[in-house]
Amino acid sequence: MKDIKEIIKKGLEKAGVDTEGTLLSHPKDLKNGDFSFFVKDKAIDISALSFADLEKNKYIKSVAVVGQFINIYLSDTFFSELVEDILKSGADFGKNSTRDGERILFEYTNPNPFKEFHIGHLMSNTIGESFARITEWSGATVKRANYQGDVGLQVAKAIWGMMELSSEMPHTQEDLTKKSAFLGRAYVHGSSSYTDDESAKKEIDALNKTIYEKSDPKVVELYNWGRKVSLDHFEDIYAKLGTKFDYYFFESETAPRGLFIVEEFLAKNVFEKSDGAVVFKGEQYGLHTRVFVNSQGLPTYETKELGLSKMKFEKADFDLSVVVTANEQNEYYKVVLKALEFVDAEIANKTRHIGHGMLRFTSGKMSSRTGNIITGESLMVDVEKLVYEKIKDRELSDTEKKNIMSQVAVGAIKYSILRQSSGKDIIFDFEKSLSFEGDSGPYLQYAHARACSILRKAKEAGVSADFKNVDTAGELEKMLAKFADITERAEKEFAPQLIVTYLTELAGSFNSYYANTPIIAEAGDSSPYRVALTQAFKTVMQNGLWLLGIEAPEKM
Repeated sequence: MKDIKEIIKKGLEKAGVDTEGTLLSHPKDLKNGDFSFFVKDKAIDISALSFADLEKNKYIKSVAVVGQFINIYLSDTFFSELVEDILKSGADFGKNSTRDGERILFEYTNPNPFKEFHIGHLMSNTIGESFARITEWSGATVKRANYQGDVGLQVAKAIWGMMELSSEMPHTQEDLTKKSAFLGRAYVHGSSSYTDDESAKKEIDALNKTIYEKSDPKVVELYNWGRKVSLDHFEDIYAKLGTKFDYYFFESETAPRGLFIVEEFLAKNVFEKSDGAVVFKGEQYGLHTRVFVNSQGLPTYETKELGLSKMKFEKADFDLSVVVTANEQNEYYKVVLKALEFVDAEIANKTRHIGHGMLRFTSGKMSSRTGNIITGESLMVDVEKLVYEKIKDRELSDTEKKNIMSQVAVGAIKYSILRQSSGKDIIFDFEKSLSFEGDSGPYLQYAHARACSILRKAKEAGVSADFKNVDTAGELEKMLAKFADITERAEKEFAPQLIVTYLTELAGSFNSYYANTPIIAEAGDSSPYRVALTQAFKTVMQNGLWLLGIEAPEKM
């Protein structure tokens, strides 16, 4: 695709058009060409220019001028060679090299042990994983990190709740789901008691210090049990979501490191003491003051974040560290990154925070403090049940149904999360998310499965892909040609929604092609090319779904 862009740019320059600083774009309406170039200089009479040399190229069909736009139409030769290239490249088709040689770290998901995996973690995982894949697609060496709060007040609340609910504690042989659910109940009990019962609050505050000091064997035993249960359970969820982390960071490790940093830079007047605590005064930078060490001498999230930032870059000299969290933490990160500028300016300049919106339902935002939540796991289970109702009567084995339930449910949720820019809140609609008719993950997966079914039938009929009798290029070929440009732009803008929109339009083009064009039966000499085009669609759809972290089932 870059070659055709170079051909077009050189042809335009030869005709007298200055292409510096202006991009070739794909018109929204295919009637306006396969590429369009906007000429900024209105003093140039574009209609008087000759594009004869450009039109002599075998890949250019014609050039048309409309106002300040030069619209370029590509030839059937270009599209047939594109389809052939897709088949040859397979899983590598559409990759680019804009990030070649770079090392980039993505930190996302970040669930806290002793608490349930809530929908905010599902949001972070979906967005972070897609960012990581799109960046890998652009040539970077990508590492994935997960930062988890295994110490702090939330852990003290959970362990206090475990002690209070000890009679409900699951036996060793119970499965991880039940053990994890118990931890969730214990946290909710501890959290509500901390708010409503002054004596419980004092006990939990004291317990928090005991956990840091590891001074009570009974507490250490409960802590180790709960931590392992949580982390093992999270791994099951990551596997289902298609994420494998390279690094795990924990607050128990970052806290002492952060305290050392704060103490060092307290002496350098970066931080200052206030009412027995240590704070960073952000007002002078247009921000706000945040506590880094509380009055009990314990590190806050902010201090742990400083320790984490240093520890990340000890793993490798990353060119960029991207942190993906809920946008509720946007202001928090502004202060932390400003403090980090004084501690280590190079790391601060290489760190970027991206906030995402919340996943909401008709009952509004969920609270992990009260227990009024839909967990990420329960959401997946609920959607799986709805998927089963849609596929239960289909001629599929039980194993196939089980795999499809999981793949389609996760795909439906991820599509709903990624379909719009990451900073916006999302209202999740169960029925719309599972529609096979458009604007949903299952719609894309079903289009891929349909292509797989056609290819199986072609194989049974003895029809193989070939390019001897090529059809006139239509909408499907023109849509396939956009894939590489879309993925490159998505990486530059951290915008998976561009890929979602593209794949939805691509699926629509394929479904229209399938409905109006014989592919095997009655296709005659054109059948081999149409099978090739179907294979090309399958490849691009599969590649695009991979970038979104969505599985591409071959049967549905």
